[in-house]
Amino acid sequence: MLGNILITIFFLLAPAGVLRLCRQYPALGKVGPVLILYLIGILVGNIFHPTGMAQIQEILSSAMVPLAIPLMLFSCTFRRSGTRSQLLALLSGMFAVTVAVIAGYLLFGRGLEDGPKLGGMLTGVYTGGTINLASLQVMLDVPEETFVLLNSFDMAVSFLYLTFLLSFGIRLFRRWLPTDPIGPDTEPSAESIQPGGAEERPFQGLFTRRGLRDAGVLLAADAAIIGVSAGLGLLAGDGAFMTVLILSLTTLGIAASFWKPLKRRRHGYDIGMYFIYVFSIVVASMADLRNLSVGGSIGLLGYLAFVVFGSLLLQVILARLLRIDADTMTVSSVAYICSPPFVPMMAAAMNNRRVLAGGLAVGVVGYAAGNYLGFLIAHLLTLL
Repeated sequence: MLGNILITIFFLLAPAGVLRLCRQYPALGKVGPVLILYLIGILVGNIFHPTGMAQIQEILSSAMVPLAIPLMLFSCTFRRSGTRSQLLALLSGMFAVTVAVIAGYLLFGRGLEDGPKLGGMLTGVYTGGTINLASLQVMLDVPEETFVLLNSFDMAVSFLYLTFLLSFGIRLFRRWLPTDPIGPDTEPSAESIQPGGAEERPFQGLFTRRGLRDAGVLLAADAAIIGVSAGLGLLAGDGAFMTVLILSLTTLGIAASFWKPLKRRRHGYDIGMYFIYVFSIVVASMADLRNLSVGGSIGLLGYLAFVVFGSLLLQVILARLLRIDADTMTVSSVAYICSPPFVPMMAAAMNNRRVLAGGLAVGVVGYAAGNYLGFLIAHLLTLL
């Protein structure tokens, strides 16, 4: 019991300590709090295993993103100039995943039992998410043990994919692809922590009377949106709950951002970012390296890794040809490969709140299309 309390407190307070260290030490500030928290989470998750930790991880990881999305959207300014890039990123990303699945099947999948069905499931999970993977398992009548193995490999490869992006992938893509002509965010945010600047203390003033009043109003609006969104999700049923929840949170958050009495409240983005930092360390702690075994199916692991990194490479090539900016391409790739809950984390790592709504929209479309596209690809692969 004590161990569970301590690990919960650690997860909730560790981001505050990391943010402080990033402000004090320029080298850590350049690495960024998201990557640091990710590495700390991996270390903690593979050292400490108190009874009930898995339940704590599940609760915190499930709660943080819904709490964060409306708060982060409240202070966003939306502009029409990004619509072209967002639409092209959505289409090119889905095309890249589909091509990677078909090419991977020709290289790896033909020798696998139920290869076409696996290709369909990979299409579903990498355009939508785990909910699509589970749905396609039932639709395609895939054995439970195959589902468990694929899901385990997915977590391992997705972890490597995110680590690549957070460590140097973002900087690499910004060199090779066009950048947002308006440039990075100029408004204060929790990620703007470079020492010596005016934005060095994003939470400054939060614990004053005005700051607490603003935070109270923002959190009340946040709670109301979450309540309405969860209710709509429950009405839609289990199969569509996550899709409806994310769609509702995004739509209502964007709508609220146009309400001036709410938009002028300070610290909404920073509080939302803190929830994402908690999500980052918790989800990283769920990567249990002890249980990683590649002995079950090297071919399946190769197929999965090819789809993840092959689709990323193809999307980068398409982005260069179509002149999609680097951050929009990156966040759409994350929305497809890792699902919408990881979009705010990537927007934080890129210090670019402008891609948040577009990335969530890509993820929601992926949720909606994943089952249909996966089922179609599974049957298409039987013809190859």
